[in-house]
Amino acid sequence: MTEQSMEQQSIESSAADLAAQGVPEDAMKRLAQLRPGQGSIFTSDLTVNEFLLVREAGFRPLGLVLGSSIYHVGIQLGRWSKNQELTTLSQAMYHARELAMSRMEAEASALGADGIVGVRLDVEFKEFGADIAEFIAVGTAVKADGADPGPHGHWRNNKNKPFTSDLSGQDFWTLIRAGYAPLDMVMGSCVYHVAHQKFGQVLSNTGRNVEIEQFTQALYDARELAMSRMQAEAEALDAEGIVAVQLRQHSHTWGSHTTEFFAIGTAVRPIRADHVIARPTMVLSLDA
Repeated sequence: MTEQSMEQQSIESSAADLAAQGVPEDAMKRLAQLRPGQGSIFTSDLTVNEFLLVREAGFRPLGLVLGSSIYHVGIQLGRWSKNQELTTLSQAMYHARELAMSRMEAEASALGADGIVGVRLDVEFKEFGADIAEFIAVGTAVKADGADPGPHGHWRNNKNKPFTSDLSGQDFWTLIRAGYAPLDMVMGSCVYHVAHQKFGQVLSNTGRNVEIEQFTQALYDARELAMSRMQAEAEALDAEGIVAVQLRQHSHTWGSHTTEFFAIGTAVRPIRADHVIARPTMVLSLDA
């Protein structure tokens, strides 16, 4: 399938996809005005430097796209003295982010975009209730305008969705110039209950330099679970690797002994065999 036919197919099915994803009607009207050929300006949250570098990399901004999900996070209790993953909470945090990301991708597809750059994925617990949070994904949809996608012939990933990347404009430019392309943002989440120390353990450690092994093992295990889930997503995309990985830790509203470990990065693929960036050359003016 050619890039042009994939784009046409994407735009034709965009309205149904947007409705199915839960994108509101006002957003559909805004996106219709941003479609190429409609005479509308583009919108972007890229800085001036990022915008110019994205253009230099061979991509044209189409518009700001976003996805949102306000989610009720359920309750799961952990045993006081046991390290354990709280799978109900892990699944909730992952699913809510996926909803926000998929709605953002649907908006980008409606614009006929090849990808989304500068993506931000945030979580904010609301005053509606201690267990209600908004998950929001925001980025700039872009269209290839001279950039060579390599042997694949198009910039979309193997799910036929626009690529997503949380790289800065500067890092995106460097990645493309080095012969790599972003595939998708990949992530893994693990909400973990860290066991409380028994009173005798607290007393025995008083005044001593000593490793608290149950805490070490709990945090170590939780990070490893989040990382392995992120890696599994990248493998499903046939990625060569993941760049700009961030490993975040948040307790949100669960208290000091329950925390979420969240791993996120951009999965990439090669678009040419060599990965050499031309070295900058010094230019001296001969003018007086």
